[in-house]
Amino acid sequence: MKKGFLFFQLIAFICFLSCSEKEKTTYSFLALGDSYTIGESVSEGERWPVQLSKKMSEMGIEIEAPTIIAKTGWTTDELKTGIDNAILDFPYDWVSLMIGVNNQYRGRPIENFREEFETLIDLALSFSGNTKQLFVLSIPDWGQMPFAKDRNQEQISREIDDFNQVIYEICARKEVVFIDITPLSRLLDTHPDWIASDGLHPSGQQYAAWVNEILTQLEPVLADE
Repeated sequence: MKKGFLFFQLIAFICFLSCSEKEKTTYSFLALGDSYTIGESVSEGERWPVQLSKKMSEMGIEIEAPTIIAKTGWTTDELKTGIDNAILDFPYDWVSLMIGVNNQYRGRPIENFREEFETLIDLALSFSGNTKQLFVLSIPDWGQMPFAKDRNQEQISREIDDFNQVIYEICARKEVVFIDITPLSRLLDTHPDWIASDGLHPSGQQYAAWVNEILTQLEPVLADE
């Protein structure tokens, strides 16, 4: 009788361990954007969404390999088309949005950007199940890059700030986390290794600095995970 009871306890304990392992939570992550999100001129492992997923997993928040909907050169309307054409398994636990640099680069009207960005942020919120586990990154200042040395760098910086102001205002109104990485993109004099080989895009080291800033800003949310 005693042996039978011990055997039953052993089976129950094994079942408990098995169930606990199955209940381990793994989070999904959707990253929407352009060349900065897809990581133009860096390896796949250096892309900031990939670096972020790895860092969060190291913190005990298991993140699947991110689903990335992004392409070099995309504007807001082109990202919307890319999303419409993609097969997405939402809701996602985490969603990021980073777009707008090509609207500025092509000289598109900022009011047009405002309208299209608001559509994108509403889409991103729907993909996250309206859990507010959505965060938006600002547009980095490409005018600081070697690629722009023969251009009006001051004008580029002013326009980038104007576009980022629109992004900030929309995020504030919708209570979405806005993460300002633009100041980091302006530290190239002291961080020349933050420039990718093409002279235009961030290197993996700069993306790593972005990830640290993202984690700092998301700390209150992550504390609940």
